[in-house]
Amino acid sequence: MHRSSILFLLLLALRLCPAQESFDRLTSHAAPRPLSASAKNSDWPRVLGPTHDAISPETHLLKSWPQSGLKTLWEVQMGDAYNSPAISGSYCVLFHALAGKETIECLDRETGKRFWTADYPVSYQDRYGFSNGPRGSPVIADGIVVTFGVTAELHAYDLKTGKELWKHDLRSEYHVPQDFFGAGGTPLILDGRVILNVGGKKAPIEDTEGLRDRKERLAEAGVSVAAFDLHSGKILWTVEDAWGASYASPVPAQLHGQTKILIYAGGESDPATGGLMCIDPTSGKLHSKFPWRSEDYIQAIGSSPVVIPGKNRAFITTAYPKGRPLGGAMVEYDADFQAKEVWQSKKLGVHWMNPVYHDGYLYAIDGETEPKSRLVCVNADTGAEVWEQHIEWEDSEFSKQTGRSNPTRLSILRASLLKVDGAFLCLGETGSLHWLDLSPAGAKVIAQTQLFYALNTWSLPALSHGLLYVRQQSQDLLRKSDSRVLCLDLRGE
Repeated sequence: MHRSSILFLLLLALRLCPAQESFDRLTSHAAPRPLSASAKNSDWPRVLGPTHDAISPETHLLKSWPQSGLKTLWEVQMGDAYNSPAISGSYCVLFHALAGKETIECLDRETGKRFWTADYPVSYQDRYGFSNGPRGSPVIADGIVVTFGVTAELHAYDLKTGKELWKHDLRSEYHVPQDFFGAGGTPLILDGRVILNVGGKKAPIEDTEGLRDRKERLAEAGVSVAAFDLHSGKILWTVEDAWGASYASPVPAQLHGQTKILIYAGGESDPATGGLMCIDPTSGKLHSKFPWRSEDYIQAIGSSPVVIPGKNRAFITTAYPKGRPLGGAMVEYDADFQAKEVWQSKKLGVHWMNPVYHDGYLYAIDGETEPKSRLVCVNADTGAEVWEQHIEWEDSEFSKQTGRSNPTRLSILRASLLKVDGAFLCLGETGSLHWLDLSPAGAKVIAQTQLFYALNTWSLPALSHGLLYVRQQSQDLLRKSDSRVLCLDLRGE
């Protein structure tokens, strides 16, 4: 080959493969094991995974864990956020608040080295004292990253370069109120449309003069849902309705052979309003609304609808209000996409994790608070509870390090579930990771390890190409490590 041709190819390769850099918040530990030639792998483009249901198609994952724990490949210190990474190809995208800016970082999925970073100023103070970072997770589609921040800023970036493509300040454009914990849903990207539960109002809430005026303003209809063109940011359609924005995320559903969008909506309002919306993704037509919310004022909906494949059904759930949970409801859609209740159960009220449907049953963590949390199995056809179980164990290491004479008893508490490779990965609320065999016969622990001892482990892990990405939300009670993302090697033979 001619020398000039070789030089051209090298330059082209450099353009196609952007440079990676180490940075001060990255700690590298090890290289990953090679992928099994027989393994099935996938991207993780959105918070609930490639199929929007906390189920991954990956196979050949490591099921037997060494006593020393899983191998950490790299870790990155993080700012404030309650969300999960998004992974597409070699790119892993993080979204968090750091030094007064909402920050988007694109890393190499295997090394943690950075391709690019982008940020913009943000001013937000959580009025309940929780994290001041974003609640929504990044989403990747067609080489574009979309983020929705805690102050309702919607941004789109080129995945390979980090160039900002477009943005919308939805608080300004649609008068989105702060809500209980700021804006927090994760957008859905479907067929070139960015679909979002906006929760806007007719006029700014901040302009109200008193509590009565504020209540009336919160009850007004505004842009509840909107779709934006993925490539240009152009507004394609809007749905005006009084139902506000929840912390759940829109999901697609096949209903009677057609693709529809299901949104469990319901933001700050008094009396509280909200429920399940069924919307046409092309036209924005609102087919139906199924109210499912208590009249109690304070209730932040966190679980997305669970679509039941082949049944024209969907399940929604909430753990609010305290001591008197509304629970869950299964609805079925007719040929006109009108919803009717099939069953309801107060024994399946979920705070934020997403229930997982498998072979006719729903598996979830029922209960709003830690002491009341329990792992349950419910018959998806009838709503009958099949079993409840508390996954607990004695941790001598924690007792040893803290000087206690007796072993400390720990629990998964309000855990997250991810179904993959014939079992369930369970991330406990204080940093434990488990392989669980869940079936109507009960729950069996296959493997278990303690990643860290940190409270508020509330984000679903991301899984891609045999690597697991876990968000440590708060400081480790033993090792004193601060908030971070860990990349763990789950690649098996």
